[in-house]
Amino acid sequence: MRRSGILMHISSLPGPDGIGSLGPEAYAFADFLHKAGMSIWQVLPMGPTGYGESPYQATSIYAGNPLLISLDQLAADGFLTLRAEDRFVPENEEQVDYGQVRAHKMKLLRESFRSSRDGLEEEIRQFVSAHPWVRDFAMFTALKEHFDNRMWSQWPDAGARHRTYAAMEHYRAALRDEIDFHTWCQYIFHGQWHRLKDYCNRLGILLFGDMPIYVAEDSADTWSRPEVFQLDGEGVPRRIAGVPPDYFSEDGQLWGNPLYRWSLLKRRGFDWWVDRMAHMGQMYDMVRVDHFIGFANYYSVAHGAPNAKNGVWIPGPGEDLFRTLKRELPDLDIVAEDLGAVNDRVRRLLAYTGYPGMKVLTFAFGGEEDNMHLPQNIPENTAYYTGTHDNATARAWAETASDKEIAYAAKLLGFKTRKAAPWALIRTVYMSRARIAVVPMQDVLELPAWATMNHPGLMGGNWLWRMKPGAATGELAEKLAALNRQSRRNLP
Repeated sequence: MRRSGILMHISSLPGPDGIGSLGPEAYAFADFLHKAGMSIWQVLPMGPTGYGESPYQATSIYAGNPLLISLDQLAADGFLTLRAEDRFVPENEEQVDYGQVRAHKMKLLRESFRSSRDGLEEEIRQFVSAHPWVRDFAMFTALKEHFDNRMWSQWPDAGARHRTYAAMEHYRAALRDEIDFHTWCQYIFHGQWHRLKDYCNRLGILLFGDMPIYVAEDSADTWSRPEVFQLDGEGVPRRIAGVPPDYFSEDGQLWGNPLYRWSLLKRRGFDWWVDRMAHMGQMYDMVRVDHFIGFANYYSVAHGAPNAKNGVWIPGPGEDLFRTLKRELPDLDIVAEDLGAVNDRVRRLLAYTGYPGMKVLTFAFGGEEDNMHLPQNIPENTAYYTGTHDNATARAWAETASDKEIAYAAKLLGFKTRKAAPWALIRTVYMSRARIAVVPMQDVLELPAWATMNHPGLMGGNWLWRMKPGAATGELAEKLAALNRQSRRNLP
């Protein structure tokens, strides 16, 4: 089936309390997608965000972000009494103020926890039994709070850093209430998430998740499984991930994530990766594997380097990993994010897996006829985008592109003015031969540069955009539905 969808993170949904949630606003957006004839809702990683609020630097690869829990849903379930004065009203409804949202929402979540915990003990026990990662995540989060949110490798108690039996027993008793609270948050988050997923699936909409290849240095994953990563005896990375200088940054990008000990993982049958991907398969109907290039060859930079210019490329696990995943998890529906430094090793791995790769239309207009992002060069087994969360919006691209680029794009796509470019880009992506077509909601709404979700290489000012209430109109849904019918997407 030729599918199409919208990229819209949960935090970007309109609604009360300063941030999108898994409540009524999510169901309303699912209804909008259904009316628009879509079959895919793509989201960003759903984990708890830390420094910089990047969903790609979550404190757990398994946990959900409690800031996305719906207070309205808690109230409807009888777990919270919401008064008018309890609601947070932001000054700017089109941006998330994470500091204020976190203070407001965590206070109400704690109130809900205190009032509902006794009635949910058996359900939570069963949840933890089915999701054993919750124990490590809840303990890690409680310890971080106990140690003033310091990075775990800097905790003053060596027993806590190294997870000695005596230390874990001590803190399990001393921090019991906090551990129980963070466990409860995960029970609530995953319950709300799967309720939304079931609703979307009944509408014929697949939830398309996003899995970062790496984990954050300061995460429950590195703390609980340090042997999986290239860390020294104190939990500090020996070498870190990044990318060399490219389109986004002349110094390259230092991501800071610890690299994997692939030789160890291979000896263990890639058990850690099988567990991780199994969880992704439970969470989502489709999974975008971010930075797929890193499985073919990964960029390794010395910890403490000032920039990413002097890293080295090292062969990754390649076919061995995906042979295991295909055997253990044959039903995973994966899209490979293969943007960046694609070489023959990456191409061979992508061909071996059979996964669709990604192409971005706004990358297409440099003037080269063999540009892989041009619509005439797109293979059918592709996920085609106007742009991703890392790109300027289509309108911003059109407003800042050179005259030469715009002229080339206008000739190829058939538009006359820069103002007409966003919908020309959308039509081209949907009409292309690509099996999957996805457009960020900012492009559908023709929003300018301030609505860009992320500026790679820049700290601060990212992940803020929210859709204005009422923007997803019936007229807009019908416009998209007509385009889907014309491009013969999502037909039964």
